[in-house]
Amino acid sequence: MNILVCLDGSKLAEQILPYATEQALQFNGKLTLLRVMTMPSSAYIGAEGISTGMIDIIEEEIRRQEPEIRAYLDGIAQPLLEKGIDLECVILQPSSAGAAIVDYARDNSINLICIATHGHSGLGRIIFGSVADHVLRESGLPVLLIKPKDLER
Repeated sequence: MNILVCLDGSKLAEQILPYATEQALQFNGKLTLLRVMTMPSSAYIGAEGISTGMIDIIEEEIRRQEPEIRAYLDGIAQPLLEKGIDLECVILQPSSAGAAIVDYARDNSINLICIATHGHSGLGRIIFGSVADHVLRESGLPVLLIKPKDLER
């Protein structure tokens, strides 16, 4: 069983890990820890397309983020590897996170997608979108979805 674990670097998203780990242990599955890079809002492509300057900004941001994300994923992976779980870490280039997750799952024989929702509703969901909602609607795969506990309380 190939299990995709979607992470965004937040403690809220990491709350999916115990559930994904249990699935991997119960079904002798392989975990793929996935993180999609993000871009600052100034680097998004406008209606006029992308300029050479924007390409430079995006490439620099990728070079800056990649080592940080790799270290983050390696830190998450280490205790799972110690439990004997087969896993890999994947970093995807900047993209729409929902579309990137769905495309990766489709192209890599994923059987289950595990993701935490940040619980936006109403206006927050309209403004921020919902990666989890996109994955649920578009993947055509089983999705293990949790609404994490608020860490502030």
